This record gives sequence, structure tokens and C-alpha cells, in this order.
Amino acid sequence: SAMDVCLIQTLILFCSLICCFWADTPSNKSTPNIIIILMDDMGWGDLGVFGQPSKETPNLDSMAAQGMLFPNFYTANPLCSPSRASLLTGRLPVRNGFYTTNAHARNAYTPQEIVGGISRDEILLPQILKKKGYVNKIIGKWHLGHRAHHLPLEHGFDEWFGAPNCHFGPYNSSDRPNVPVYNNSQMVGRYYEEFGIDKKTGESNLTQIYLEEGLDFIFHQNMAQRPFFLYWAADATHAPVYASKRFLGKSQRGRYGDAVMELDYSVGQMLAWLRALGIDKDTFVFFTSDNGAAVMSGPKQSGSNGPFLCGKETTFEGGMREPAIAWWPGHIPAGTVSQQLGTVMDLFSTSLSVAGLSVPDDRLIDGLDLSPVLHNNTLINRPIFYYRGNEMMAVRVGPYKAHYWTWSNSWEEFNRGINFCPGQEVAGVTTHTQQEHTMQPLIFHLGRDPGEKYSISAVTKEYQDALSRITAVVEKHKKGLVPGVPQLNMCDMAVMNWAPPGCEKLGKCLKAPKSQPWKCDWPH
Repeated sequence: SAMDVCLIQTLILFCSLICCFWADTPSNKSTPNIIIILMDDMGWGDLGVFGQPSKETPNLDSMAAQGMLFPNFYTANPLCSPSRASLLTGRLPVRNGFYTTNAHARNAYTPQEIVGGISRDEILLPQILKKKGYVNKIIGKWHLGHRAHHLPLEHGFDEWFGAPNCHFGPYNSSDRPNVPVYNNSQMVGRYYEEFGIDKKTGESNLTQIYLEEGLDFIFHQNMAQRPFFLYWAADATHAPVYASKRFLGKSQRGRYGDAVMELDYSVGQMLAWLRALGIDKDTFVFFTSDNGAAVMSGPKQSGSNGPFLCGKETTFEGGMREPAIAWWPGHIPAGTVSQQLGTVMDLFSTSLSVAGLSVPDDRLIDGLDLSPVLHNNTLINRPIFYYRGNEMMAVRVGPYKAHYWTWSNSWEEFNRGINFCPGQEVAGVTTHTQQEHTMQPLIFHLGRDPGEKYSISAVTKEYQDALSRITAVVEKHKKGLVPGVPQLNMCDMAVMNWAPPGCEKLGKCLKAPKSQPWKCDWPH
């Protein structure tokens, strides 16, 4: 409500006025707080600082001006669940099990009928942070499996407010249950029931609830002098997009823009809260998104990937290049732009480094520690791998990107009006059949041609030089690749959110159908 928002602003002002009295409070400098803010389906081109014409993200733009902007930052997969699994494990989906072998190069995720989830064999960031006494909270979407043994509190998080799946719905409770919302290990309601989302008007208070949960968590951990890790994963920019009443109708961009404006406001409130509490210099904050904008949903329900090709679900730049900002006053030089190639997996290694901890030494970690980049704006030479399911589709080395496979989506889907590259068909590139180019990869120079429209001629010296560099990287990668056990192959209607923990107290338990597992069908 507007009253709650005013209360938050009053509290921030109040704390700003009295923070001088807390100046002598011991600081967690040896164990800085960590906040990772992960957007859902937000595109590279959705931020004013990246050129969005309406300039409606003043707080994120200020965050970039006070911190470090990464124009070359990537997700680990062009879809939600695998990218989130990679962020928290520091490993490619093909290693951590968040992929399918049911068909070649298919995107898989965790809908309600998925049997699998994050494996107990994987080590997640919050599990390691506990060694240094961190209190870990996730707010928002989990998406690493919704069965009891897959939930966040079983994998290193101490607290959770949010949901295990996307906010699709409403459902009629007989064919499919509405998705539960959890407070820690117990459900406290369901989307479209206790937690309203009006699909007609786009109104929902969820982002505001998530903001209040975040501010409250920061306040209480600071009062208790405990270092904390907050993973703030709001999902308002995922279709069906929503915003609270205060923000509806405010954007030049329509309802999607309203959602972006509320998320931008929320980030601004969290950073202001850190300053008011006097812990901004003791808190490392990183903002990014889980995959590119879902352009197949159309302009009313999706964002912008700027100059990049296609979007979510694809391994073109629009599907995997993300907005990214690092903020840590007194540690990260303000107003810097880093040309470092980064990935969400780096947040695993970098967060551990910030906390004074080491990455696990019993497995291959794909994430790099970006601390030298953050502190000195140095550049680390590293490749970017673009995976779709079980296939390495493309690789970037320096400014060059080589496509070994191309595919947008099938002719069958395309002819039904599902278009992953609206208005951006590039002949021989955005193909509707899976095209193999391993004998002669398509190579683009992403500095000159960020939209992947002009492949470099294979007869040129530039092509041959780039190919030789990239081939060496690919051979090394494939030689050391041991794929994990795929977790996203099996589906079963019986495992949906029929009777989540805590449903008895609320009278919200539903009867599950008989178990009839099948191999999930992943169309793209």
C-alpha cells in the first residue's frame, strides 16, 4: 500500500538522521554482506543506462554511476531454471544437471510437473557462506525444484519468502494447483488466491511485499551484527507481468515498463536502506537478469534486448547477454565501465572471494573470481560458452563469437505464431531447423556487429585467425567436460504442488492424481 511505501521512506530518513550515533558500531568489514539482485526475463536494453529511450530506471542508472557497469555480461543458459542453478553452483547447467537429454539442444526448466530439481551432490553458494556465519535469505522465485527435498532451506538458505515456480495461473485446482507461496519451509497461501495477481489489470502487490521482506531482513541482520547474503529474485517482469497500483500506468512502455519502474524503485530503496544503516561500504551488491527478454511474448508482456539478436530461449546475444551492475562504495571505483566478459556463474566465485572463502576443490567450477576486475578494472581472458540443453551452440573468445549450431525454434511452432526473433530474421542464422556448422562455424565480430547480422567471410585471414583461437578453446572445453546426470528428463502430474508443507494448517491441501511418470516433452 501507499502507506507502507511512505513508512519505508520515513524509516530510511529516520535511520539516516540517527546513523551518526551508530558510527562506532563494529563493522563486518572482514565478512562483507552480499546482495544479489536477479531480475526475471529482463533484457539488456531495459535500462536507461543501456539506452532505453524512455529513461525510466533512474535508480539503476545511479547504481551504475556509483559502481561498475558490465556491457558484456552473460547468463549460463537462455532460460530461467538452468541459469539460476548456475548462479548458485558456479557451474554450467550441463555440469550441474539442469538440462535434458530427451532430445537434442532443447531448453528444459522446472514446471510443476517436473520430477527433478537441484541435486544434493551440488554445493550451493549459501552452503559455503555458512562457514563464515552468514545468514542466507532468498526472496522471490527459487525455480530449482518444488518437491520438499529440493526447496531452498534444504540447500543452505536459512530463510525464504517466495515461490518455487513461475506465477502462471490461475488454475482450477483439479487439473493443476495454483503455485504456493512460502514463508521459510511452510506455505502461507497460493498465487491468485491469498496472493492476488489480476491478469486483466496487471495489479499485484508482490514486488512491494518482496521489497518489505528484503528491507526487514537487512535491518534485523544488521541489528544482530551478523553478515548476510540476500538473494532477491523478484519476478514481476516475467509474463504475466504485474505492478502495484502506485506504478500501474506510469510507464511510457505500458505494463511491462510499469513493472520495470517498480523494480527500479525497489533497488533504489534497498541501496538507500544500506546507506541509512551505515553499511553501504560493507555490502557488495550485484544486479543482473536470468536470461534475455522474452520477445516471443510481444511488447505488452516483454522487454528489450537492445541491439542484440532474438531473445529468451535462443543462444543468440539477445537470449544470453544481460544487464549487469556491481556496486560497493569505497571498494569499486564509481562510474567505471568494464569490458570484462562475465557470467552469472562468476557471482558464485566472486561472492565467496568477497567473503574470504575458497571455491570447492573437488569439482570443476566455471565461474571466475572477478575481484581483480571490480577493484582494479583489470581484464581476465576467458571464453563464454552458449549452451542450449545438451549442446554447445556457440562460443565467444574476445570479440569473436562462433556458432557451431543455429536454431531459433521449429517451423511447426513458428507457423503457430510463436516467434523467438520477431522482426529479426537473418537468413542462414535464425534458422527454424537445427543447423550444424561445426565444419565451418559462423563467426561474428560482436564489437562491430552486436546484432549478429554480418558473418565474417570464411576465406579471410580474420576468419582463419579467429577460428584457430576459438578451436583451441573448444577442444580444451570438450576434453574436460563430464556432463552431470540430467535432472530435467522426467515429468509426473502427481508431483505438482498439490499438498505442499503447511497446507494442512491453511486447509489448502489438494488430492494428487495417481503417479504416471513420462519423459517430458521439451519442444524448443
